Amino acid sequence: MPHIKPVSDLRNYAEVLKNISSGSPVFLTKNGRGRYVILDMEEYEKKEAVIKLMTELEKGRISGEREGWHTLEEVKNEFGINDA
Repeated sequence: MPHIKPVSDLRNYAEVLKNISSGSPVFLTKNGRGRYVILDMEEYEKKEAVIKLMTELEKGRISGEREGWHTLEEVKNEFGINDA
């Protein structure tokens, strides 16, 4: 169940921070609407890594569509990979 608290609860931030764990962020509202999210550092780093990976994969997809795709054999030959 998500932790949703008004931003005014940050006056007692130690209590708010107790509710934060990996996979369980705290959502803060301002004037009754979602405004901020507090994440565990590990969770934040995972999300950033996923975004970076997805961005690089998208660049590769676009490059393949523009410049053409390579077969597995072409890649193996380019990098000198031999099937053992």
